[in-house]
Amino acid sequence: MKVSVIIPAAGLGTRMGRSAPEKEGISRKQFMLLNGSPILIHTIRKFVSTPLVSEIVVALRTDDLAWAEELVKSQGLAGAVRVTEGGETRQQSVENALATISDDTEFVAVHDAVRPFVERETIEKVIREAAETGAAILGIVPVDTVKQVHRNKVRSTMPRERLILTQTPQVFRLDLLRRAFDKARQDLFIGTDESSLVERLEQVEVSVVLGTDRNIKITKPSDMELARLYLALERANFENIRE
Repeated sequence: MKVSVIIPAAGLGTRMGRSAPEKEGISRKQFMLLNGSPILIHTIRKFVSTPLVSEIVVALRTDDLAWAEELVKSQGLAGAVRVTEGGETRQQSVENALATISDDTEFVAVHDAVRPFVERETIEKVIREAAETGAAILGIVPVDTVKQVHRNKVRSTMPRERLILTQTPQVFRLDLLRRAFDKARQDLFIGTDESSLVERLEQVEVSVVLGTDRNIKITKPSDMELARLYLALERANFENIRE
């Protein structure tokens, strides 16, 4: 089974609101340092350590390509990771990267650049589910009550047992994902995730694999405190296993 991972990392990360110290002029969250390494590198390492993954393609802004290539080399990841030019939106970045995937690839996983705490076991579970069904995503059940509103007025209360909060990676058969992007482009449809594009094809039912609360998406400065805690816990668990 050949699995390619696409990591769209061309976003501006405006919600983070401060500059990344390691590359002058960049304020994008995926380059923020977490314990000395960019968040993007922490994310990439999770997939490099997953045996089911064949290659990792990172989609970046044109100005970042050369710098990112050097970064990947300096981390000893050049053999498993390649970079390609992204687009102005996440959807464009994934589509650009998708065009570089070889036709003998069976499955494509798309993962947020700023979700560095996804567990290897979770990655493997969602890939194996996609291998069975053609399409699978990660999701967690919301713990808070969810309301549907219009302006500032409640219209209904949503049943939590029928809701999930989606995470990544999201994994699909290569041919299915390509058709989904083709249709979205033809229809001028912009989705918030890859699953929303695949759902429009009405060709497969997208399966849901239970994610974890630790698989957070780092989008604002306060998330960095939680990220440092999770990283410390990961390293402590690793040291315990080694002992």
